[in-house]
Amino acid sequence: MKAIFLTGFMGAGKTSVGRQLAERLGVSVVDTDEMIEQKVGKSISEIFASEGESAFRKYERELLKTLPLQNIVVTTGGGMVIQKENRDWMKKHGIVIYLHCEPEEILRRLAGDETRPLLKQHNKQELIKRLLTERMPYYQEAHFIVNTTHRTMAEVVDDIVAALKQHM
Repeated sequence: MKAIFLTGFMGAGKTSVGRQLAERLGVSVVDTDEMIEQKVGKSISEIFASEGESAFRKYERELLKTLPLQNIVVTTGGGMVIQKENRDWMKKHGIVIYLHCEPEEILRRLAGDETRPLLKQHNKQELIKRLLTERMPYYQEAHFIVNTTHRTMAEVVDDIVAALKQHM
């Protein structure tokens, strides 16, 4: 099976859904943010603070090209889709699934989360809406779109499995 790339905004459920999906499919799962933290030896927040967002995006781009292309679920950082090179690479080498979540639900899910560097800078609600609007055209380039708003992980995983069966 081709690699499955889960994309979506922070708080959409990529990491949690990715783990359950990988378990259901009997494949490995990797989280690009966790892999970058391990490689660089800093948290995402520390990378943003000390090296800037552009350095982090470079780490994402480099990491993407080192990942296995078979029998794996890859949970990506919310901004992985910003760079056209990343979007094109994921679409060429795998199946891209956008996990959509409404801004109000994202805000609820992220309430009290101080680990996300982009949310430390601005009014959270305004920032979420602005970034979602900016990134939406990129997210929508995915092979499949699955809504996670007010849905259980089991429902989301069921939808993804059904979409994958149609794709194969």
